[in-house]
This record gives sequence, structure tokens and C-alpha cells, in this order.
Amino acid sequence: MNNKINWQGQNLTLTIEKVAHGGIFIARHEGRAVFVSHVLPGEKVKAVVYEDAGKGFCRAEPTEILEASPDRVRHVWKQAGVGGAGGAEFGHIKLSRQRELKADVLEEALDRMAGIKMRVEVEAAPGDNDANGLGYRTRVQLHVDEAGIAGPYRERSHEVIPVKDLPLAVEDIRELGLHLKNWQDVRKIQIAASNTGQLQWQIDGKVKGDERLIERVAGRTFRISTGGFWQVHKMGAEVLANAVTDMIAKAGIDLDADNLDLYGGVGLFSGALAAKFGPTLRITTVESLRQATDDATLNLSDLPKAKAILAPVERFLAEKVGNSKHGSSSPAGNATIILDPPRSGAGGKVVDQILALKPKHIVYVACDPIALARDLKPLIAAGYELAGLRAFDLFPHTHHVEAIASLVRS
Repeated sequence: MNNKINWQGQNLTLTIEKVAHGGIFIARHEGRAVFVSHVLPGEKVKAVVYEDAGKGFCRAEPTEILEASPDRVRHVWKQAGVGGAGGAEFGHIKLSRQRELKADVLEEALDRMAGIKMRVEVEAAPGDNDANGLGYRTRVQLHVDEAGIAGPYRERSHEVIPVKDLPLAVEDIRELGLHLKNWQDVRKIQIAASNTGQLQWQIDGKVKGDERLIERVAGRTFRISTGGFWQVHKMGAEVLANAVTDMIAKAGIDLDADNLDLYGGVGLFSGALAAKFGPTLRITTVESLRQATDDATLNLSDLPKAKAILAPVERFLAEKVGNSKHGSSSPAGNATIILDPPRSGAGGKVVDQILALKPKHIVYVACDPIALARDLKPLIAAGYELAGLRAFDLFPHTHHVEAIASLVRS
């Protein structure tokens, strides 16, 4: 094959083979991989190449669907689709098929990155099937162009697209109607809604509406400061908190052990565990963002043995491992460790430090299948058994999927 070949601008006839990580699909043409968006496995399409670096692959988008999949539907967002607004790249696919495709990606990642052969069902969040996966987003970001038009970016660009509706957003955000107004001398609008009925929006960082959002999850109240992180799906925090506590209940927990909640944010999982197992739970949340740590301190203030520490997880664990080696503290031993890292995953250093602590139980919450599989490999190689793995569709009409792994020391 000539590696210098370039198909930029060519309209190719392709048969789509399978889904790939990142919400794209793979076809083959003259020995090269072609990554195509807005299609489905089994479809025959014409697609124009928009990016070709002259290597073993290029990227394309469809110009005509010659043979459509039975799972193709009218896109759920009129302004999205090919060349339209980003953020709903699976909106042309039947909802049940979206979840099968996400399961395909997770299955392949586990096999390729960790040698784990397992098919995991991607579960729907409560209410999503009845609503066709719409009206779930509690966090929305709008960009504003020089004409004052507010909307999402066109995919692969910084061009703002005017939209009449935000079908993925919760009703309170849609009814607020900020996307329908003209904004002069504004660059960005961020909107957030809570499950207790509050609304907050920031106009270039200036806060309007409620200063602090109040969420009720797992029988507890969580306060989130302006701009603080919270699950995007309106049921996301509840779904993940329940799954984590169920896995821990199955494995058992020592309430007096040195339990850790790494990348703990505002204290969601620590609070949920206390609600499940009692207020005497000993647990430490570790978070690198001051705002989230301050929120966690407030949210866990009624729990006498819970504390929130402001520190990068890697540094915190390095100190803990060092103290253990020098005898000033004991290994984690009978502890449970929860980790909910960013999309890039925990990474080798953090995984090695956790292994040095030898906790009884690790619960890994992941928003990226590749990162999860990569981090699972050394944990399993070190003797941890994959006792459970669940996946959730908390981002319908996108390629994103959440997964939670339960690892017990054998």
C-alpha cells in the first residue's frame, strides 16, 4: 500500500463494518481504514473524505445513504446530524441499538486492552426509554458569535449554530429559553439545573439565578457551588451512587477501615455510602479542586469519621504509600477504595500506588472504556478478581457510556 496516498475531497462508496471508540464507524477501502461519522454498521454509503494525513486511515462523512440500516431513524435533533450541531452524534440511531453499539465498544476495549472477554449490557437510566432518551441533560453550554446568536458549535468547528430547541436538555433549561435570545458582547453561557427545581446560569462567568444548587440523592442533600461538577444526566448521580453502594454491599465493607473516595468531587459516593451503611463510616474523599473539596466538607459535615482532603490523588497516595512503608501508618488492608477519575483514567502511577496499599475492594467508576480497560489490566494481573461490571447509558444520543467495575482482592 502507498502510504503517501491522499483521498482528501474524494467521494467514496463504502460499506460500514463496525463501530469504533469515539462515536465513529469503520469502513475499508483499498486496504485503508476510513472512519465515518453519522452512519451504522451494515450500511452502504457515499462519503466524502474531509481529513487525510496520508497514513493508513482517513476520515469522512456521508453524502448519501445508499442502503440504510433498519436501525436508522429520523434524527432526534433537527439542527444536528451531518454538518450540524455537535453533541448528538448517535441521534440518527434507534435508542436500543445505540446501547448495543456502546456495549460493542466496551467489549472490544476490554478484550484488546485487558484480555477480558466479557459482554456487558448497557443499562438505561430510569425514564429514558419512555422519553426516547430526550430531556435528560442538566448541564448545557452555549457559545455566542459576533452577531449575538447563542447555540452549540457546528461539529468540528467553532461556528455557532442557531437552534430553536435543545431536545437533550431538561425541561427547565429549555423553558428558560436562553438559546432563543440575542446576546451582545457575550462569549459563553453555561446553564445548570438541579433535581430540587433550581436553575443557575452564567453569562461569561457572571452568575444569574440560584447561587448554589441543591441536589437530593440517595437520601442525602448535596450542595454544589457555582460551576461545580455534577453528573449531566438528571438521574446520573442516583444511578451511579446506587450501583456503587450495591457493589460494596455485595463485597462487604469494614466501616472502621481506612476507606478512600478518590477523585471524590463534592462527596457523592461518600455520602451515599454513609446513607447505606451508617454515619459511623470512616472515609476520606480526595479531590484536587478546592471548590469541590469545600463542597464535600460541607456535604459530609454531619459524619464524624468522614473528611475531605484537597490534594492531587497521585500526591496523596504517594504520601500514604510512603507512610505505610516507614511504619507511620498501616496499609489499606481491609479498606474499600472508590475511584472516579477523569476521562483519561487513573493512569499507571495511581494504579501502582493503589496496589501498594493492597485494599480489599476497589470500585472503579469510568467514563471512558479504553481508560477503564487499560487500568483494569494491571489490577487483575496483580491478583484482583473482576467481581462485577455494569454499564449505563447516561448520555443518550451520544457515544459516551459510563461503566463501574468491582475488583476484590483474591
